[in-house]
Amino acid sequence: MNSDIGILLVSALIATLNPTLIAVTTLMLLLPHPKRLMLGYLLGAYATSIVAGLMIIYLLHGTSLVGASTHFLSPGGQIAIGVIALVAAFRFATRRDVVGKWRDRRRKGRASEKPAGKPWHTRLLEKGSLPLTFVVGAVMSFPGLTYVNALDHIAHLNPPILPLLGLVAYFCVMQQLLLEGALLTTALAPDWTQHAIAAFKTWLTGHRREITVIVLVGIGLLLTGRGAFTVA
Repeated sequence: MNSDIGILLVSALIATLNPTLIAVTTLMLLLPHPKRLMLGYLLGAYATSIVAGLMIIYLLHGTSLVGASTHFLSPGGQIAIGVIALVAAFRFATRRDVVGKWRDRRRKGRASEKPAGKPWHTRLLEKGSLPLTFVVGAVMSFPGLTYVNALDHIAHLNPPILPLLGLVAYFCVMQQLLLEGALLTTALAPDWTQHAIAAFKTWLTGHRREITVIVLVGIGLLLTGRGAFTVA
């Protein structure tokens, strides 16, 4: 049980570092009526993530996963993926030249491509409509791998309905932490918020390798520890 809660907490922290959400939040801050845009996106994100999360947990409860106290992965599978994550973290930490060359090739490839049109979500956000922004937030917030893994561990805890709702709501709030903070600070200090988001985006880009290493190490230690504990 403690390992389930630990993985849930770590997964929630990982979910806050969402490059797509950072880009969308930055875009909305630069458009007219940013508070309305962010509010619509946030409501749409809540609607999708909470409803989809509860449905996934219901499906987990409806299978033998919870009743047999198992997970999607066997203990051996968890240990294997944990070891792979640790090896990947080591590679990222020690092969800076490889990462740098990969980034250079990616940038050159992008530079050689023809300019593409604006993404669909950018075009919808630029319309400034609250319902359309709600749709963008809903579509872009379907559960990803991190969220599904967290839901698996919530289902394994098999909590009563109120704690269950609280855990799902907690993860959904953590997923949108950057947007929630931007919405709050925009209402209080709009100019400072724009500079802070831009600075955070720059920092995140410059420290992507270090963040990746930390996340991989955390996942690797949690999975290998949990798998070894289950086997023991």
